[in-house]
Amino acid sequence: MPWVRIDLSEGRTVEQKQKTAKAVTDAIVEHCGCTPESVSIVFADVSSDNWAFGGTLLSQRANGK
Repeated sequence: MPWVRIDLSEGRTVEQKQKTAKAVTDAIVEHCGCTPESVSIVFADVSSDNWAFGGTLLSQRANGK
């Protein structure tokens, strides 16, 4: 049973997540030979205050800091 966790910065729409879930599921089914029903996907929305790149919080980058 494939289990996939996708961490995203907040702000994605339900439609975007649905399209992503479909594409990821289709790829796993194609390449791993499992059924769509066996694929579990979790989306984790991460606030920009809880995500950093190169030592700088994403929220600080967005504010030009």
